[in-house]
Amino acid sequence: MLNKNQTLGEFIIKNQTSFKYSSGELSSLINSIRLAAKVVNHEVNKAGLVDIIGFTGNENIQSEKQQKLDVYANEKFISTLINRNIVCGIASEEEENFITINSSDRNNQNKYVVLIDPLDGSSNIDVNVSVGTIFSIYRRKTKIGTEVSIDDFLQKGRNQVAAGYIIYGTSTMLVYTTGSGVNGFTLNPAIGTFYHSNSSIKIPNDGNIYSINEGNYLQFPEFVKKYIKFCQEEKDDRPYTSRYIGSLVSDFHRNMIKGGIFLYPQTSKNPNGKLRLLYECNPIAFICEQAGGVATNGKENILDIIPTELHMRMPFYCGSKKMVQQLKKFI
Repeated sequence: MLNKNQTLGEFIIKNQTSFKYSSGELSSLINSIRLAAKVVNHEVNKAGLVDIIGFTGNENIQSEKQQKLDVYANEKFISTLINRNIVCGIASEEEENFITINSSDRNNQNKYVVLIDPLDGSSNIDVNVSVGTIFSIYRRKTKIGTEVSIDDFLQKGRNQVAAGYIIYGTSTMLVYTTGSGVNGFTLNPAIGTFYHSNSSIKIPNDGNIYSINEGNYLQFPEFVKKYIKFCQEEKDDRPYTSRYIGSLVSDFHRNMIKGGIFLYPQTSKNPNGKLRLLYECNPIAFICEQAGGVATNGKENILDIIPTELHMRMPFYCGSKKMVQQLKKFI
């Protein structure tokens, strides 16, 4: 039930008993992400006023040019999680390897690892377009009190215990799930508190929005080209509306609220796809499924794919169930 006077902290405490691994640690972890999000949000809102936009002159592990805000957000989320001593490992889209925390402390009882895309869509920041943060949480597979290993991070999305995103837009929202539905919280900037604004979010079963970078049309697989033509036909309830922001969080959030499909296929330039399975596809797929939608790579459910490397890329299609089912008919 929606209570717009309820804060995110109060919501977490009230609902933590419904989580099967309830111990308070996951609640503290989400609260830490909330804190880092507020700090990053403050910096994002200063873009244009201080020297925080533009390139650093470096590239990340993805061979992508790093924005200053990419580095800032990465540092803030990692430092917040480390300083609060509530996770045993972190993997970031901006880092080549995972980070081990307190590996030498045999009394360390932390059970969770976090995978994070600190600033999704950061290339849009200098033109004042919405950007976001995506996070994914797993229970470790290695024994508590030992050093984390790559196996703790290379888990299929079905094993996620929580996932969410923060969207820094006209209002700042934190949306997350622990496997019992999807809830959204909007930041009141006057007092720095997130309030429960969207309860049990459900993506419409069908929609009329398709989101894809049609500038890459000539590089798309044939089934995607055929689906785009299907969307553009003047027939029945079509043509559909084309809406593409270029920020996964923003595009998915709109489609989840209004109904639609997001497509990021493989191309001749990126034959394995471009989005990262662990940092982008898995958490968004988990949220999408919890909201009643579907996410696939075109062949299998995203959440059932076993990753083989930290920065594994994947074609990605997600959104309203009927729209994804229609896409599959063209494969």
